[in-house]
Amino acid sequence: MQFVKESRFAVPAAQLWAFHERPDAFALLSPPWQRTEIIQAPTSLAVGTVVRLKVKMPGLPLWQTIEAEHTEYERGHFFVDKMNRGPFAAWVHRHIIEADGPNASKLIDQVDYELPFGSLGRIFGAGVARRQLEKLFTFRHEVTQREVNLAAQR
Repeated sequence: MQFVKESRFAVPAAQLWAFHERPDAFALLSPPWQRTEIIQAPTSLAVGTVVRLKVKMPGLPLWQTIEAEHTEYERGHFFVDKMNRGPFAAWVHRHIIEADGPNASKLIDQVDYELPFGSLGRIFGAGVARRQLEKLFTFRHEVTQREVNLAAQR
């Protein structure tokens, strides 16, 4: 399955990239409706960087451990993280930044994922997963928009 969220920003691609390199970016992009404990924050976007979290999903009684590792990286253009442990059977997230003119850029979040429990997971969970991904990435793009706009005003 694949989910894609794309947004345009009225800042150069380098400025959009700079937001993602900020030490606080990961925490800022964690949604308020999802209780998250960051065990190991990312230290960079480079290949080999590991992120570990504990997340309490709404409606579920248990905390879920998530571990992701950055597997691809081209500074200023993209980075990729792969979930090694977590609620999905598979998860690969490409964060892509493209120039869209001299003073504009695009952020494309492309997630290739598989739900747990095979065909049963797809039948019963596909709609819920898609809605949750849309909510999550809408929030993340709004936060990114706010932060790059604030940085542009400085």
